Amino acid sequence: MRNKEMTFKIGGEAGQGVESSGAGFAKALARAGWHVFGMQDYYSRIRGGHNFYQIRVSDKPIYSHTEPVDLLLALTQEAVNRHCQEVVTGGGVICEECLEVDCEALDKRDVNYFPAPLTDIAQEQGGAEVMRNTAALGVAAGLIGFPFEVMASVIEDNFAKKGAKAVEGNLRVAEAAYRFAGDNYADRFDYELGRIEDAPPRMLVNGNEALALGALLGGCKFVAGYPMTPATSILQWMAGHGERYGVVVKHTEDEIAAILMLIGAAHMGARAMAPTSGGGFSLMTEGLGLAGITETPIVIVEAQRPGPATGLATRTEQGDLLFVMHASQGEFPRIILSPGTVEECFEAGWRAFNLAEMYQCPAIILSDNFLANSVRSIEMDALDFAGVEIDRGELLTDDDLDQLESEYLRFAYTESGVSPRALPGHPKAVYQATGNEHTPDGHLTEEPEARRMQVEKRLRKLDTALHEMDGPVQYGPPEADLTLVGWGSTYGPLRETVDRLNAEGTTANMLHIRDVWPFPTEKVKAALSDAGRTVMVEGNATGQMAFLLESHAGVKIDHHIRKYDGRPFSPEYILAELKEVENG
Repeated sequence: MRNKEMTFKIGGEAGQGVESSGAGFAKALARAGWHVFGMQDYYSRIRGGHNFYQIRVSDKPIYSHTEPVDLLLALTQEAVNRHCQEVVTGGGVICEECLEVDCEALDKRDVNYFPAPLTDIAQEQGGAEVMRNTAALGVAAGLIGFPFEVMASVIEDNFAKKGAKAVEGNLRVAEAAYRFAGDNYADRFDYELGRIEDAPPRMLVNGNEALALGALLGGCKFVAGYPMTPATSILQWMAGHGERYGVVVKHTEDEIAAILMLIGAAHMGARAMAPTSGGGFSLMTEGLGLAGITETPIVIVEAQRPGPATGLATRTEQGDLLFVMHASQGEFPRIILSPGTVEECFEAGWRAFNLAEMYQCPAIILSDNFLANSVRSIEMDALDFAGVEIDRGELLTDDDLDQLESEYLRFAYTESGVSPRALPGHPKAVYQATGNEHTPDGHLTEEPEARRMQVEKRLRKLDTALHEMDGPVQYGPPEADLTLVGWGSTYGPLRETVDRLNAEGTTANMLHIRDVWPFPTEKVKAALSDAGRTVMVEGNATGQMAFLLESHAGVKIDHHIRKYDGRPFSPEYILAELKEVENG
């Protein structure tokens, strides 16, 4: 039978090429016209520790992974032990012949067992045991009748940098494994994934790549950071493309240096960004205050992972929301965006620079490991390049300054809170920018009235910026008995949950909050005004977004589903928790 949807899981140890083989197979599936969602799960070690890569394919757009597995590719005994029970009835398990598999248990569940000489094929055809991940993919492709030429094209692209020998070896391994599956097992497996004819070309993108691309188109010219999972790939992407587009990328000695370099670059007029995670952002907090008092527009990407301290370095969580809102000493404005899809990551990448410069304050993009690293296939025009706008706010040109007749006041009191900004170098715009409190012309002061007026001036920016903040995005029928509320990366799992609930007869919709601060209180209240029963779904233990809803909008959520084990939400998890809510 020809399948409309299927989920693969490739499990093994770090160092066995689980991520690279999973990403390559996902790319091949996308090239064959399928919609793809790919998710990786890995330990924070170079070698050893169980890793897996999960690929979901469908003939319709998908936004999330799911828990059931149709075909397991197990490279180790631990992968067999961990994941065999996840395989659905009629599904299959591919593994090395020497691994121990409870065939009786598989038979009881009508799960197919496909032992294969993966190591032998890798050594005989490729000359290296490390190619057994390629052999496993070849067996999988042969089982489902996937076009070998599509898989071969991805192998050629992925291994081209390693030379012709690597390309040829992996092609031989893949083809031999493909033939092995076709000769021995193809008639025993009911799944089939061929090519979808006339499908438009699609690209596989993760949140970090989309965000970096948006920042690039938004005029980013300086990136500084110390590598920290899960934000590192932003730094890598920019380093790989920066020279071509005139972006200076600096691998700093630590996050303190990164934010100070950011402030210096932005002070001179460059659009500057630093990618980091919670631990790195902790080191940046004093510098964040410096950007606040000097009113320097910088952009920070805080891709969350579980804390405190090192926590779970390669896992996901949404535990930094309130921290990011209140980080650093004193009170000063900042803008916080929390995208939930690759399209929203792209938009946030350029929009954050506009908001930072329009309101002369730090702008923070709050992401997490799940959104940062999960890949999704999108149409080639899904990222709205034409919609990119660059707004530098109250930035004075040299002509403006040439015509200036009065003294230039960098920190002038204004009704909006935004003062005219001049870049250093013009003789009529010489001023001090200091970490101490200051007068409108930048000179240090400790006078109470001057202090009061500067604090109020800076904080007025939040009122001014409020009209820039979008309200929640709604998905599902306008009127529903159940409203699921989420933010950030919960978008995809919640969207699928809503679809399943409505298909089962429960009217449900979702509200996705993506602009966090200044909090769009009235827009949130309006979106929730006609909601029936509400359930907040967020990846932390204390209900941080629910706290914001109650404290700023006066909205008390009826029920809560929280997750803080380092793993992302799935539709199945949310549905199971909803049943607990109903029964509770």
